[in-house]
Amino acid sequence: MFSSIWSFIKRHKRKFIFSAAVVGGVYFLGKYAQTKIRDIQEREATEYIAQARRQFHFESNQRTCNMTVLSMLPPLREAIVNQLNSESLTALLKTKPDNKLDIWEDLKIISFTRTIVAVYSTCMLVVLLRVQLNIIGGYLYLDNSVGKTAVTPLAPPDVQQQYLSSIQHLLGDGLTELMTVVKRAVQNSLGRVSLKQSLSLLELEQQVSWIRAEVEAGSERRLSWYMLADDENALADQACGLTENDVSTIRLLNETRDMLDSPDFGTVLNACLHRGFSRLLDNLAEFFRPPPGDSALSAGPDSLAAVSLPLAKIIPIVNGQINTICSDTPSHFVQDLLMNDQVKEFAANVYETFSAPQELQK
Repeated sequence: MFSSIWSFIKRHKRKFIFSAAVVGGVYFLGKYAQTKIRDIQEREATEYIAQARRQFHFESNQRTCNMTVLSMLPPLREAIVNQLNSESLTALLKTKPDNKLDIWEDLKIISFTRTIVAVYSTCMLVVLLRVQLNIIGGYLYLDNSVGKTAVTPLAPPDVQQQYLSSIQHLLGDGLTELMTVVKRAVQNSLGRVSLKQSLSLLELEQQVSWIRAEVEAGSERRLSWYMLADDENALADQACGLTENDVSTIRLLNETRDMLDSPDFGTVLNACLHRGFSRLLDNLAEFFRPPPGDSALSAGPDSLAAVSLPLAKIIPIVNGQINTICSDTPSHFVQDLLMNDQVKEFAANVYETFSAPQELQK
């Protein structure tokens, strides 16, 4: 019996060898496939965890941005009020001076100037801090990433402090220059408008549009200049020297300048300005509503256009808007800017750019 089995095996030797090779190949192929699948699953899990960690860090960074904006609004309001002090003029009017008309004219220009400056500077503050804190946030994410190979941190605390101190340009020289430009535009638009002349809300909106057009299109400076000094000497002065940290600070400032000069930033800033001035006019509209008993005006489609107020009565309304615009509590004005979808998307793009691993190789 064994001889017949052995004869059978010899006759079909090649088949047995081929079958064994196939079975062995399938076995090893299965093992290889299992290993590759396990590697892919582990890599996907690692990438998912990293992405979730990155998303958590980004969201936390946005909350920090919001809190920082709110904390900066009181000093911004103080800086505006100190240079455009309408309260001193109001107090002077109560003494019934002989030049009462001249004081009212000054009050007209200062009230409109400081409210419009407040809209511009608050919008600038929101978008500038979004850029700066997301650049820093991206670098901090890389500094704390698992598997990071670079020894020198991209954003050590001293660099962060020096870099973020550049916001003082917006609260200082930038703000002063912005006031000068806006005040000139207000004077050109409203200088010859009599205090007794009545204006509807639509006419007031037209005045604001004329002022904006002169500020944004008629000025020699781009709006980004008011947010960050753009000449190399000023950047070097802000960096305070040529140490390793100072060089890092200058690099961050230059990267910020590139962002501020980008078309995307201009689009986001314009969106914020549009929303900010729309909210300002919405606030003013509350004072132009027809009397409750006047059903004819209330029912008309152009009821707000039909209601007019003397400019002398509009001045104190406009003058008080700075307390709403630069409020350190979350007002509708500030919330509209912080929650703007374009601002959020732009912030995400900035963070994505500076938290990407390839930034380590630059």
